[in-house]
Amino acid sequence: MRELAVMAEARVQHTWAATSSVLAMIANANRDPKKTRPFVPNDFNPLIERKRKSEPVIQVGIGVLKDVFINGRLPTVLKGANGERLC
Repeated sequence: MRELAVMAEARVQHTWAATSSVLAMIANANRDPKKTRPFVPNDFNPLIERKRKSEPVIQVGIGVLKDVFINGRLPTVLKGANGERLC
């Protein structure tokens, strides 16, 4: 059974590789070279892991959330849950 699962996964990957190559070719034929960069097949392949730029998560106390969403006030100094100044 394990071999069948590996074969099925390889077929899916192969199919997406072929499909994304065709999609990149169509997109490159219809793009404006002055405005956009050339597309590569990985731009259209949903199975490729992409690096995402993540912003740091700011943890604040419930009082800040109450001020912003209920009272409509923005905090002048944003302090974290531990009391450290965030900005």
